[in-house]
Amino acid sequence: MTNHLEVLPVDPRDPLAIMADLEEALSGQRALLPVPKDDPTRAHLLRTTQRVGEPIDSDIALVVSTSGSTGTPKGAQLTTSNLISSADATHQALGGPGQWVLAMPAAFIAGIQVLVRSMVAGVEPEFLDLSQGFHVSEFAAKTRAISRTGERCYTSLTPMQLAKATSTLEGIVALRQYSAVLVGGAATNPRLLESARRLRIRVVTTYGSSETAGGCVYNGRPIAGARVRISGGRIHLGGPMVALGYRNVPSHEAFAEPGWFATSDAGVLHDGTLTVTGRLDNIIDSGGLKLHPEVLETFMLGIEGVIAACVVGVPDERLGQRICAAYTGSAPVPVLMEAFDDLPRWQVPKELKPVPALPLLGPGKVDRAAVRALFG
Repeated sequence: MTNHLEVLPVDPRDPLAIMADLEEALSGQRALLPVPKDDPTRAHLLRTTQRVGEPIDSDIALVVSTSGSTGTPKGAQLTTSNLISSADATHQALGGPGQWVLAMPAAFIAGIQVLVRSMVAGVEPEFLDLSQGFHVSEFAAKTRAISRTGERCYTSLTPMQLAKATSTLEGIVALRQYSAVLVGGAATNPRLLESARRLRIRVVTTYGSSETAGGCVYNGRPIAGARVRISGGRIHLGGPMVALGYRNVPSHEAFAEPGWFATSDAGVLHDGTLTVTGRLDNIIDSGGLKLHPEVLETFMLGIEGVIAACVVGVPDERLGQRICAAYTGSAPVPVLMEAFDDLPRWQVPKELKPVPALPLLGPGKVDRAAVRALFG
C-alpha cells in the first residue's frame, strides 16, 4: 500500500482532536504532517517544503518538522516503531506508565510524544489551551484533575514554563504532584534546576529532537535502546527511535549511517553521562578565537537576577564577529559587567542588552537570528 503525505492541522485550543488521526497513522493507515493551525505562515511553509500530497514510504507514520533554527525546517520521517519505542523507553525510565498533562504544542515532537505516551498507557491526557500562552492556574487545575486518579503523573515543560510555574505557590504545589517533570527543548538554567530540587520537584532533563522521536537522553543517560557516542566532538544518537531520514533532504549527511543521527551539537561523555557543550553551527569566531555561545550563556545564568540569556556573533569588520548578549531578568547591566571580570577579556560581550523576553522559534527554542537582529 502506498500512502500520500497528508496535512494534520493542530489546534492549540483542542489538541486532543487529532488523537483519532494519530491512531490511524500509528496503525499504518496514513502518513501525517502536523502543522500549527494558529500559524498559517509556518503551516504553508511546511506544506510546501514537505511535499504534501505526494507518495511517501508506507512505513512513515508522521513527518515532524524541526524548529528551523538554521533555515528551512526539515521534516523528520518517523515510523510507528520510532514513536512507540521512544514512549516505551520513557515509561521504563520514569518507573512505569501514568497520567499525562499536555502543556506543549502538539504540532511539535515534545507535544506529540505526550499524546503517543498517553495512547500507549491507555489513558486520555489532560491538556492546556496554549492559544493564549501558558497559565499557571490552568496548569494547576489540570494537575489536580490527574492527581485524583491516584496513578503516576507526568508532564513535559520548557525551561521557561518551569520557571514560570516555580514563581508561584500554586505552581509549586502542582509541580510537586508529579512523579516526574520532563524539561527539555533548550538548556535549563542550573539555578532553576537547583531551586526545583530544593522545592522537592522531580525534574528530569531531556535531550533529543524530532530526529530521535523526542528526548532519548534523560539526566545525561540514554534511555532504553538509545545509544550515544562522540565522534570528532559531535554527538551521535542511535537506537530504534532514530528517524528514517528527512522528507525534504533525502540524502542528508546526518543520517549517513543507518540507525544513527549525527546531531549538530558538541558534547562530552564521562562515565556514560552526556554533557552537551553547545551547537557546532553556533560557534562564534571573534578575532580568531572560537567561543561556544552556550558556555557564556551558562555563565550568565549563574548570575543572580538573570533568568534567560542568548549570546550571538554579529558581523564585525575588525573581529570577524563581535560577541553580543541579550538577557531577561532583574539584574542590571553593571552587575553583569562586574561578573564578567572573572572571564577572559576576549569573551566579554561587546554589547549587552536587557530585553523583556527573548524571541522564540519553537517550544523553548530561542530565535538566535532574531536576537542577532537586535544588535543591528
